[in-house]
Amino acid sequence: MQVYLDNSATTKPYDKAVDVMTKVLREDFGNPSSLHTLGIAAEKYVKQARKSLAQSLGAKEDEVFFTSCGTEADVTALMGVATARKHRGKKIITTKVEHPAILEPCRKLESMGYEVEYIDVDKKCRLDTEQLKKAVTEDTILISVMGVNNEVGTVMPLKEIIQFKDKYNKEHGTEILMHTDAVQAFGKIPLNVNGEHRGIDLISVSGHKIHGPKGIGGLYIRKGLTVPPLLMGGGQEGHMRSGTENTAGIAGFGEAVNLTFDNFDERIAKMAAAKTRLLDAIQAEIKDIIINSPDDAAPSVLNISFMGTRGEVLLHTLEAEGIFVSTGSACSSNKKGQSHVLSAMGLKHKEIEGAIRFSFSEFNTLEEMDYTAEKVKQAVTRFRKLGSFR
Repeated sequence: MQVYLDNSATTKPYDKAVDVMTKVLREDFGNPSSLHTLGIAAEKYVKQARKSLAQSLGAKEDEVFFTSCGTEADVTALMGVATARKHRGKKIITTKVEHPAILEPCRKLESMGYEVEYIDVDKKCRLDTEQLKKAVTEDTILISVMGVNNEVGTVMPLKEIIQFKDKYNKEHGTEILMHTDAVQAFGKIPLNVNGEHRGIDLISVSGHKIHGPKGIGGLYIRKGLTVPPLLMGGGQEGHMRSGTENTAGIAGFGEAVNLTFDNFDERIAKMAAAKTRLLDAIQAEIKDIIINSPDDAAPSVLNISFMGTRGEVLLHTLEAEGIFVSTGSACSSNKKGQSHVLSAMGLKHKEIEGAIRFSFSEFNTLEEMDYTAEKVKQAVTRFRKLGSFR
């Protein structure tokens, strides 16, 4: 049996997304900027995908721009806002548990003379909102907080931050902007900029986290904001992202958005059921573990520390049984050093060393979870009996 539980790293593309991409590559291969019929046919895919992405966020079509990935969307948002608003202030507020796509641009901005304040989290990765509120000054131009943490699944208090930010702006006659890296939140929790999340000014999303292709992402920018582009040239994407569009990728992303949001509640229920089944089985069968994810985490992520083991060794042992998991973020798990997220949460070295991230999709079954729990139990028991890592 093969069990894929690394869906926070990437997801298997929907068959329909692959089919539409193949059609674009083989038949409708024109340049969307060309005026002939092949170009017009290609342009239709871009327009339809933009409409689908905008509707999924409650946004207008001219507020949504395609990028090469979630990282590009994050960097465009941070660097663009910093450049456009440097005369108003040079302070940015974010968290200690953001993805490197946020932390690295922030470090770059610090080297350019900007002030960045990194807000703490607790043992369950819950944000210290009071510290965030105290950090805001008249020099603050941007707050960037992720929607769902990629390593433990904690849902960040976006609505509370929006309310505080809007109240502060009104009372002080300023305009602090808010960005969220929603790469792990998109398709996992509701996001609506025309509803409960009105007040978020910029949102980053990615195609391959919702069963679309890799190499395509999106950036929502609230209408009326001026955000300078990173890539300049032919003026594609409303001059926000020059370069010939990745039409096949955009088409596949659009199809994935449609499939994701047409069955949103059903998908979430399947993920939640798989996660609950695995967690209950592990808790019942394996002692001396620490559940790092909070009870109200997103249904897509479960992080557990198995004391007396090493996560990397456990990962490869499970791989031999056809089970694919992660020790942390895919963007940093191949690097030496321990998880900056678990470190910020205050976990000890041994707790971090034994941590495994299970991440789910609607394709995971209860049978797979029973199989996974049994194989995890066997592996952990063997390691502890041998005492190899104590």
